[in-house]
Amino acid sequence: MIPLSVPNLTGNEKKYILDALDSGWISTAGSYVTRFEQDMASYLKVPGAAAVQSGTAAIHLAMLLSGVKPGQEVIVPTLTFIASVNPAAYIGAAPVFMDCDDSLNLDCDKLEDFLKKECVMTSSGLINKSTNRIITAVVIVHIFGNMADMERLRALTGQYGLKLIEDAAEALGTYYNQGSYHGQFAGTIGDFGAYSFNGNKIITTGGGGLLTAKDGKDLERAKYLAAQAKDDPFHYTHNEVGYNYRMTNLQAALGVGQLECLEDFIRIKENNYEYYDNAISSMENFKLLKFNQKARNNRWFYSLFINNNGLDRNAVIKQLKEKDIETRPIWQLVHTQKMYENCQAYYIEKAPFYWNRIINIPCSTSLLKKDVDHIIQALSYI
Repeated sequence: MIPLSVPNLTGNEKKYILDALDSGWISTAGSYVTRFEQDMASYLKVPGAAAVQSGTAAIHLAMLLSGVKPGQEVIVPTLTFIASVNPAAYIGAAPVFMDCDDSLNLDCDKLEDFLKKECVMTSSGLINKSTNRIITAVVIVHIFGNMADMERLRALTGQYGLKLIEDAAEALGTYYNQGSYHGQFAGTIGDFGAYSFNGNKIITTGGGGLLTAKDGKDLERAKYLAAQAKDDPFHYTHNEVGYNYRMTNLQAALGVGQLECLEDFIRIKENNYEYYDNAISSMENFKLLKFNQKARNNRWFYSLFINNNGLDRNAVIKQLKEKDIETRPIWQLVHTQKMYENCQAYYIEKAPFYWNRIINIPCSTSLLKKDVDHIIQALSYI
C-alpha cells in the first residue's frame, strides 16, 4: 500500500533523541524544548514561540488569550478538521460556520457580508443580531498548506474589533512572496498562530504543537497556562485553572531534527506536485487544485478534484485502494457534525460541492517516482 502521508525521519532525529535520553530529561523540561522553541521562532522570524502538547492545545490557548468567554461566539470555517472548532466548545462558546471559496479556504466575501448584514457594533463589542451574542474571534485555517487571504482577513477583523487566530497546523513553511505581507509566514500574521506536529504533518514531533503571538505578554501567559498555571512551583500554589499542555523534551528533540529538514521537504512537495500536475492536467476526469499564487506554499496535501459528474468520490477511493493506493476524502463538514448541527451556518454552498468532489492523494516526502507513476497510471484508467 502506498500511504497517504507518513513521516520522513532521515535527518538527525535519532541523534537528538538519544542525546535527550542520555541527559535524563525526557518529560516536560529539558534543553530541547527551549531549543525547539528558539529554532521555530528563528525560522518563522518571530520573537518567540511556545511549544505545547498539540495543535488543538495551541488553538485552545489562543482562544483563551483572545478573550473568548462562555456564551460568546467564534467564527470558524466548516471545511476544516474538527480540532479547529472544538476549542470554542471547551470554553463554552458557540461556533458560527462560514463557507469555503474555490481555494477551500474561508470565503472572505461571505465573511464580509455576514459582518456587515448580520452583526452590529456596540459598546460591548460586535453582536450577532440573530443570537444576540458577542463575537470575539475569527479562526482561519490554511487548508492543506494553502495560504488564505490574510490581507482581507486582517482588514476585516481589524475593522470589526475581532481577534484573528491562524490555524497553521497544515501550513508550516508557507509564506507570502508578494503583497503587503511579503516574507511573512502563515501563523505569524494574525494575533495568534497555531501549528501541529502530528505524525502526518510536513514535520512531526510524534504529536505536539506550537503557539505564536503578536504580543510577547500573551506568549508568556500561554506558557503559564500550559504549565497548570503554577504560581509557586515549590509550594504548588495555583491561582487559576491551568492545563497540562507542555511538550516533552523527547518530542522537542525529534522536532529539532525535523525542522532542519523542512526546506528540503518543501522542495520535494513542490517537485512531486508539479510532476502530478503535469500528468493529471491531460486527464478528462481529474485536475489538481492550484495553490495561492501570491505565496510560497508548503503544498502539504494535494487536492484531486473529480471533474466528471458521473464519477462517485467513494468509488474512486475504492478503485485506488484496490491498486494499493491510500487516499482520503475531505473531513466531514463540521457544521453537519452531531454536536454542531444546531449552530449557525451562514449560506454554506461551496463546501458541500467540494466535499463531494475532492480526494487527497499520496504526498509523503519519502514518495518514490515509481509510486507516483503507479498512482498516475491508476488515475488514467478511471
